[in-house]
Amino acid sequence: MKNLTILLALLMTLSSPVAAQDFQKGGTAYKAGEYATALQEWTPLAEAGDALAQFFLGHMYRNGNGVPQDYAEAVKWYRLAADQGFANAYVGLGSFYYGGKGVLQDYAEAVKWFRLAADQGEARAQYNLGAMYGTGQSVLQDYAEAVKWYRLAAEQGSADAQLNLGARYEYGEGVLQDNVMAHMWYNIASANGADKAGERRDERAGLMTSADISKAQTMARECMNSGYKKCGY
Repeated sequence: MKNLTILLALLMTLSSPVAAQDFQKGGTAYKAGEYATALQEWTPLAEAGDALAQFFLGHMYRNGNGVPQDYAEAVKWYRLAADQGFANAYVGLGSFYYGGKGVLQDYAEAVKWFRLAADQGEARAQYNLGAMYGTGQSVLQDYAEAVKWYRLAAEQGSADAQLNLGARYEYGEGVLQDNVMAHMWYNIASANGADKAGERRDERAGLMTSADISKAQTMARECMNSGYKKCGY
């Protein structure tokens, strides 16, 4: 998880004001690096069936925050949260099955969990599902399907998805080959910090006219300024 801003936002999903107060204590402690206190606050909530606490306990065991790193224990808590429909836990389980950590590596299971999360709008899962369709891991290789999922993640600001969407336009995989669109997505991905995106943008520029480069740059500005609602021709 890149940050813990989701933590406080999701506090409102807790049904009990007392539970919410205890969870917030754990969240404050976690952000301060006081992992023992976070564990003390979250464990009773998780054991009582709170999905948010279960997810964050899993996160602690995954990263070894205040506890010995234990992928199997992380899987246990993620699964309990996932059983209650917690989308972030779906992503976590998908990642464990993909990498074979805490469970046997199983791409079919990874696809299953990523799809559940992707259908709920989780950008990380949408990107991962796009990657699996792009490479044909436990699914038939389908560039059009890969583009579909990359686009959904890209429109939520995923720099990795934006980079890969640019590549699909560069090579004409799942879409018509289009240097202007490739340049646009590479430019956006670079602005959002994707490695190598700037280099790939500049490589495309070497094959484009000045007018096409200007068009691609204008489209990139419009895309970002619209919150990724107006991206393309």
